[in-house]
Amino acid sequence: MRVAGIKARWVVRVALFAIWLGPLLGLLCTPRSSNTDSFVYWQLRVPRVTTGLLVGASLGLAGAVTQALFRNPLATPSTTGTLAGATLGALLALVWGAGAASLGLPAIALSAFVGALLTSAIVLGAAASGRLRTQDILLIGIAVTLAASSAATVLEDIADTPALVAASRWSLGHLSQVGYGQIRIAGPILAVCWLILLSQARALQILVLGEDVAHSRGLNVRKARVISLSVCSLAVAVAVAWCGPIAFVGLIVPALVRLAFGANQRVVLPGSLVTGAALLTLCDALGQLISTRHEVPVGVVTAALGAPALVALIVLRNNS
Repeated sequence: MRVAGIKARWVVRVALFAIWLGPLLGLLCTPRSSNTDSFVYWQLRVPRVTTGLLVGASLGLAGAVTQALFRNPLATPSTTGTLAGATLGALLALVWGAGAASLGLPAIALSAFVGALLTSAIVLGAAASGRLRTQDILLIGIAVTLAASSAATVLEDIADTPALVAASRWSLGHLSQVGYGQIRIAGPILAVCWLILLSQARALQILVLGEDVAHSRGLNVRKARVISLSVCSLAVAVAVAWCGPIAFVGLIVPALVRLAFGANQRVVLPGSLVTGAALLTLCDALGQLISTRHEVPVGVVTAALGAPALVALIVLRNNS
């Protein structure tokens, strides 16, 4: 069993090395042999890869934080209701036919951002009370997600056909970018979220051992829980509002890092940040290479690869 575990760990490390080459593949998808190609490269390709790095890193890190916070390897950022809230907010903007908004972002992005924060605030309020156990907060998050998803279904039912088409495209997840306008807005916000979440590595490592142990070691569980949940929700809200809901990154990436390098949060958190960034850019590049006529949305690629990857991880974990 020990030999099988070592082999499984090295298999995952090789897989991670291949994933880390994702940004390079993304940058090489477009040639630079003429002036036109140079414009495509610097104004379309580079911003797109940069977006993938920022969003993938945020989703990977948020997934690792959520799993440590709830001590559940199957917990994801959607546990806090963020993804469902963002989807509901985007659908509201689409059904009402909202146009351009301020700050250089479309109304759909701002509406998704507000929806994500509102649903996350419910879970955050429960965590801030200090009277509920972690598993109770997890159940509240699931309930909020179901309620927001139900409301989104009602909106889809009453929406007209153009709104349904727009909602369908947004919900598939995408990294299409023209220029660096949105990157200048979202990038600094996400970078600050990363720094705060990475600074919580010690607290999360203690929380993984259990709330009783955390209290005995003098950790302010309520404060750590509120900071981690609020900043995690903000990072995911920005990512989802920017590019739509993208599945499996927050679930698969932390599991890969833990299986390859162990469960120490000082390794898992930065490892998930780097691996999430590389994985999303790799999936985006694969989505463009699959079809020469119409690119496959990155959310579809992550979902298609995430399901078998999850099964493979379960098998490798049982053999380790």
